[in-house]
Amino acid sequence: MNTAERDDTHAAGLRSWVDSANDPGTDFPVQNLPFGRFRRAAGEPWRIGVAIGDRVLDLRAAGLIDHGDMNRLMAAGPATRRALRQALSQGLREGSAQRPLWAEALLAMAEVELGVPCEIGDYTDFYTGIHHATTVGLLFRPDNPLLPNYKWVPIGYHGRGSSIVASGHAFHRPLGQLKAADAAAPVLAPSARLDYELELGIFVGTGNALGESIAVEQAEDHVFGMSLLNDWSARDVQAWEYQPLGPFLAKNFATTVSPWIVTMEALAPFRAPFTRPEGDPQPLPYLDAPAVREHGMVDITLEVWLQTTAMRAAGLPAERLSRSNFRDAYWALAQLIAHHTVNGCNLAAGDLLGSGTISGPLPEQGGSLLELSRGGKQALLLSNGETRSFLQDGDTVILRGFCERPGARRIGFGECAGTVLPARGTKGL
Repeated sequence: MNTAERDDTHAAGLRSWVDSANDPGTDFPVQNLPFGRFRRAAGEPWRIGVAIGDRVLDLRAAGLIDHGDMNRLMAAGPATRRALRQALSQGLREGSAQRPLWAEALLAMAEVELGVPCEIGDYTDFYTGIHHATTVGLLFRPDNPLLPNYKWVPIGYHGRGSSIVASGHAFHRPLGQLKAADAAAPVLAPSARLDYELELGIFVGTGNALGESIAVEQAEDHVFGMSLLNDWSARDVQAWEYQPLGPFLAKNFATTVSPWIVTMEALAPFRAPFTRPEGDPQPLPYLDAPAVREHGMVDITLEVWLQTTAMRAAGLPAERLSRSNFRDAYWALAQLIAHHTVNGCNLAAGDLLGSGTISGPLPEQGGSLLELSRGGKQALLLSNGETRSFLQDGDTVILRGFCERPGARRIGFGECAGTVLPARGTKGL
């Protein structure tokens, strides 16, 4: 498996001439350099930028590229991306001769609009969080929480790319068919059990031709990088509709992604082994390779924060609900790519894969309210006295993620935030 290796761009002591990038708390030091799209005003074409501290470097204005097509850059492959990362690192370091020119290509992040980081053609959501799968399974199938195929095949379903929005966008509470256990017929109504799901997004760089599979050993060369992803879920709609074909309206009304793609190169210092608990089946040969076992996982701390309407009115900050780690996923990135294409399915630059909800082994590490509230039976008590079993109108959910390890500079993913608006189109219900 070809994975990015550590080099001088990862040196923990590197500093930037962009002062905010040297703040120990920033998500975007010079060791990170994630890619995204921005524009100065609505209606303008999107431009490709790199986050550095609290600034955005316009790559075209800096003379590093001659276009604004993120998907084209993603399709160019890992060699092009690594060369660009090296040029960015050299140019943004303290003492760089590029400073006078590049300073003119820097914009304040707070003064630009950040969008979905690329044009997303297709979206597949996986189910790699075994602790989430087990906890949810126990709620509905106490005697058999994991279905027989879970430990053999990376489970996934095809989602809706058109309703993916960038962090900061609000969305309306969805309508759907709901059926109470004691009701004779379902009704159309706003979801009363609206939830979030803490996930990572995996962006495809170079694709594959229809009919050709990607070997697990080469799979990561087809991954451009990762972002945060919130797979909003209407649990009551889902409970009624999901059999026999799986999620539909319960999932496709909105999915939120963070605006920055952290590249596989930036994540190189934070790799971790892929292991299975003793007694679990080992992956089939097409999903297995020595390099996957040695460093197929990524050590990413993930958090969920909630700010209610009452918190905002009182000037209170968001409150952290849970913390987990991507190391606990049951399948590695390379395995997801290899499995997705083993039947000849063709991926393309900009395609998005969701990791599935990443929960930890402890009850307080649930990546959704469904888990934290035990299916809505045990409401969470917030510090201001409010309670939540599921999301209410006005709630803002913020996902955060970061990597830290001794000998490496901490890097982050930025925020993935979305706010629930009241349902619309309810007249006559």
